[in-house]
Amino acid sequence: MTVRARRARTLAAVVAGAALAAVCAALPASAHTPPPVPAHRSAALYTPPANAQAGPQIADLLKQGQVRDAAGVAAMVRTPQAVWYTGGTPDQVRASVDSTVTAANRRHQLPVLAVYDIPGRDCSQYSAGGAADTAAYQAWIDAIRAGIGGRPAAIILEPDSLALLPSDCGQDDAQGSRTADRYAQIRYAVHALEPLSRTKVYLDAGHSGWHSVNDIVPRLVAGGIDEASGYFLNVSNYRSDDELAWYGTLVSSCLAYVAGGGAAADCPNQWWPQDDARAWLIANVHTAPAAMKHFVTDTSRNGQGPWTPPAGVYSDPQDWCNPPGRGLGARPTLDTGNPLQDARFWIKIPGESDGQCTRGTAGPADPERGYQDPAAGAWFPQQALELVHQAVPPLLPTR
Repeated sequence: MTVRARRARTLAAVVAGAALAAVCAALPASAHTPPPVPAHRSAALYTPPANAQAGPQIADLLKQGQVRDAAGVAAMVRTPQAVWYTGGTPDQVRASVDSTVTAANRRHQLPVLAVYDIPGRDCSQYSAGGAADTAAYQAWIDAIRAGIGGRPAAIILEPDSLALLPSDCGQDDAQGSRTADRYAQIRYAVHALEPLSRTKVYLDAGHSGWHSVNDIVPRLVAGGIDEASGYFLNVSNYRSDDELAWYGTLVSSCLAYVAGGGAAADCPNQWWPQDDARAWLIANVHTAPAAMKHFVTDTSRNGQGPWTPPAGVYSDPQDWCNPPGRGLGARPTLDTGNPLQDARFWIKIPGESDGQCTRGTAGPADPERGYQDPAAGAWFPQQALELVHQAVPPLLPTR
């Protein structure tokens, strides 16, 4: 992160903090006193500076007298979230990671780092970019490692890297060399980051509405899951907590079965009847949960579950792209109550756009919204308010 960018984020944090103070002063005491928050939800996880445009939105809402909405956006950006690293030179990323991990360490908090610079990122679509080649990527990963040092960190390693391979989007050659390179790049990152004494690395396993268990497990194995702490689910998506927990149980169980010499094709997947799947697991998987691969989920925007597009309206509904009517999900925590689930994180930054969604139309407007969405990663004020209003559980105390 450049000096200019750091200054912008610092300014945004100051603006957001000042706006929140004004919000709290304006609300009656019963309204601005938040419900009790267990220590594991806030004290244990790091909250980075807010998006630079969140503070101005909060201030604008206050000017309009929309005090409760301002409080909601302020509470959203003050909830622990991931810090994304999407490029820059090795020196820049090393310094930025060191700054983040240092700030978290001073507060005795765990930072969640979303590492997102794989060559050919996002099949050159909305979040296109990434390192120029394998050598550049390895140097960049080495810089991430140097920035972390021996301090605690949770690594979300390359969203969509395994669920969206070059071979999935027609970008591979006849020999499959780009997909082979992708697996080698992920394995390199695991080798570099997982051995750090207080770091856990999680690999991409997409989500429960995408690949079958039978398809994603071999990808995880090829990406080096045997040396990683586990895998992540639902980054930037909207699948429900119960659905993700079941899918994660099936993926972890299948990984254990494959590690014991079984074939992923034999495992039950998320579309099996659950009673049949449970019976198969009882008969075939005898590994203790502590010895299995664990998972984490992104609950930043899944409070209302996935969006169901209107039937027959769009040639490409893009149900993952700024869907209307979604809400914030369960708050981040390291205490999930599930022996296979290490955490619920807010990985995708709520309030930041998924991209300019046209849903198969000529655009440029998003036909579900009637206006053009912001570019990927830009602040989306309308969506920020939707997420606050539709949050499950509610973000603010009920009136």
